[in-house]
Amino acid sequence: MALSLARKAALATVAIAALGGVSFGASASEAASGPAAHPASSAPAAASAPASVAAARPASVHRAHRQVPQTPQVVTQVIGKGRVDGHRWSVALEFHRTLPKGYTPPKDPAGDSTPSTALLCQRMYIGGVRIDHQGGPWSDCQGVTGTQDRRAAGEMGLWGLHDKGLSGSRLMVSNPEADVAYGVVSLSDGTRVRATTVTVPGTVYRAWAAPVPGGHTITAVDQYDSHHHRLTHDTYWR
Repeated sequence: MALSLARKAALATVAIAALGGVSFGASASEAASGPAAHPASSAPAAASAPASVAAARPASVHRAHRQVPQTPQVVTQVIGKGRVDGHRWSVALEFHRTLPKGYTPPKDPAGDSTPSTALLCQRMYIGGVRIDHQGGPWSDCQGVTGTQDRRAAGEMGLWGLHDKGLSGSRLMVSNPEADVAYGVVSLSDGTRVRATTVTVPGTVYRAWAAPVPGGHTITAVDQYDSHHHRLTHDTYWR
């Protein structure tokens, strides 16, 4: 009986151990399916790093292929426009950063070419016709050096399509010094035409332009600074 009980006890122990082994195996399986997700989650974490790198690559590629704004070789700035004697008029400065093809720099008295690296053109139109167009595409253009050539300042002229600007509809154009903010053209009938100075962006080249109707004469041309102080006074225009 004792032996039988001992044997039963031993058999029970073996059964319990067997059951425990099954239970351990089940728990091990659960542990493998549970914790394995965390180590495997470290794999997604490791995989997520390449994902973030992959996401960064298009951005870097996008930056690499981003278009860098190109500096325009020709800059055109409208100085003034309107109507005179029923015709449209306009004046613009046209700046070429390099000497254009077909342009031949003028020779100085010594026979040497003017040391110019760029070109500044004054384009003036009345009724759709460019003033001085008979002189070719580079008439009313002057050679300059870069964007800061002060030699282009200080000039003033009266321009027209007839009689060298002495009759008919005309345009008064000034390329003033840096302190001139605007000009005023006084006419014989008491009219005063005011024109604001406009600068070509990125340069020192500037101008103001005012129309003079046919049949009118000029009594004075005055230029003022931004504080309305008169800087110049000319009465020799007509």
